[in-house]
Amino acid sequence: MSTHKIVFAGPVGAGKTTSIASISDIEPFTTEEFATDEVKDMKDKTTVAMDYGVMELGNGEHIHLYGVPGQIRFDFMWEIIVEGGIGLILLLNNESDQPLDEMDVYLDSFKSFIDRTALAIGVTRLQPGKGPGLEDYVARLAQRGMSTAPIFEVDGRKPEDVVTLVQSLLYTLDPGLQTQEEMAGAAAV
Repeated sequence: MSTHKIVFAGPVGAGKTTSIASISDIEPFTTEEFATDEVKDMKDKTTVAMDYGVMELGNGEHIHLYGVPGQIRFDFMWEIIVEGGIGLILLLNNESDQPLDEMDVYLDSFKSFIDRTALAIGVTRLQPGKGPGLEDYVARLAQRGMSTAPIFEVDGRKPEDVVTLVQSLLYTLDPGLQTQEEMAGAAAV
């Protein structure tokens, strides 16, 4: 049985904890505490160490899901948590003041990890006419020479959205992967 580790990163309020909880096959472990700084204006609780869940695949493999705290002051945890990871899912809150700049901060912070693994990006709270559109994120990625990174609009409360993001990361790592439906269909032949 194989196990893999995927890391979820992004600013406070992007949906990391919610996304992991929506696809975890175990009760997720979180380290949320009541916010006491500027974060309390955004939400009551925030992750201070990590989130953890497990996604069980039909073939007996497991994907361990780790979420890093979004506050930059906890960046010392980021290096610890990415150790042994196969890829990064970057979640961005499109309703924040400068989501494209936040994307740059996280891409820069996780650059060495991304360079040796893979990246997929999910944009949450994307509303037409408010904030940048997906094409703006794609353009910024192209400026950075990262135009092959998959990017999707996601709602972390919807497991199908988060699974699509995880699958896109896995396909980036191994384009020959089959979907579960393709594997089931091949087994039936």
